[in-house]
Amino acid sequence: MALSRIWSGFIIVAIVVACIKCFFFGQTDIFSWMVIGKADDPTNLTKVDGVIQTCLNAVNICIGLVGVMALFMGFMSIAEEAGGIRLLSRVIGPFFSKIFPDIPKGHPATGHMVMNFSANLLGLDNAATPFGIKAMESLQELNPNKDTASNAQIMFLCLHASGLTLIPVSIIAIRASLKSVNPTEIFIPCMIATFVATIAAMLIVSFKQKINIFQPVILGWVLGISALIAVMVLYLVNLSTAGLQSFSGLLSNGLLLFIFLSIVLGGLYKKIDIFDAFVEGAKGGFDTAIRIIPYLVGMLIAISLLRTSGTFDLVINGFKSVFSAMGADTRFIDGIPTALIKPLSGSGARGMMISTMETHGVDSFAGKLSAILQGSSDTTFYVIAVYFGAVNVKNSRYSVWAMLLADFVGICTAIGLCYLFFGHN
Repeated sequence: MALSRIWSGFIIVAIVVACIKCFFFGQTDIFSWMVIGKADDPTNLTKVDGVIQTCLNAVNICIGLVGVMALFMGFMSIAEEAGGIRLLSRVIGPFFSKIFPDIPKGHPATGHMVMNFSANLLGLDNAATPFGIKAMESLQELNPNKDTASNAQIMFLCLHASGLTLIPVSIIAIRASLKSVNPTEIFIPCMIATFVATIAAMLIVSFKQKINIFQPVILGWVLGISALIAVMVLYLVNLSTAGLQSFSGLLSNGLLLFIFLSIVLGGLYKKIDIFDAFVEGAKGGFDTAIRIIPYLVGMLIAISLLRTSGTFDLVINGFKSVFSAMGADTRFIDGIPTALIKPLSGSGARGMMISTMETHGVDSFAGKLSAILQGSSDTTFYVIAVYFGAVNVKNSRYSVWAMLLADFVGICTAIGLCYLFFGHN
């Protein structure tokens, strides 16, 4: 119900804003922009595809997912038959049994979630989505009310959307291509901001679900992960840009190939029909990719209307006016558009980040902030549409506001870290 109201609100606000611009300010072509789009111009937030092209884009996204979904779900099927997922579930079980109390001990959903979180951590976006959808399908098996999100699904989705990432490689690459003096200097703020957002998501959902986070097991895992991230930061901070990118590629891609190898060897050891298991899993990946098309189309057209109507421009200008009137430092306002768009559109936020860097300078305060914001948040509404759509959940309960609240904590942390690291410039 919450998602339905938000979606309706997006469309109503966008059309009302467009009507005001048309009838009171003479922008008579705004309706055509919203339907058929406007010529691309990275310096203008409103120049994006209209709803017609957006529908085509949504279908193309899903078609593009078919191959990737088939690949990873095929290997997941082998791992399940070979018992690898159950083994992973037992390893992480003591911690997950505390924050996911409704999941039975050793259930495959635990292993699927671990695979998703690991892919996110390593920046493997193509792998994270299939693993995440598989996790949602496993959790749906335990869900007594199939059209309403369960507690476990909400906790998983909020942790996933907080986007804990080790190294934002793509952002570092963009900064390097724009001739940044030190392209890698934003990775520590990104890592810290995503970690804070992840902890915030866990705390918010735990409070709502009445989970005691002060249990020794939970504290031990959180402190252990914190220590591991600290050690990784100490190592990575001394690497050059080329060294950092090389290490990230070796770690992420090497680990992915190691997982494939381990799954195949495990299947051989268990003497299962590996290829048949792969094909059966791949069929499920195809079906899932097609099933999410209506949900993705619906969400993306609402986002498109908001952008082409100029609603984002109004919000950003309003921010600037308020903080200017308060006499506050307004340097962060120029980086805020990236944060506003990121929950709605990953590609749109990426374009806004590049636009901010080109307008204000890649090493400017606004340029660095936009990079940190791009690397420390996720496409919340896209995630909701795809993941809940994959399991036909219609009532998302409080998941939307919980994810947005965690995003807000991450954004505030990113802004504070940017001032801490780069505010003196």
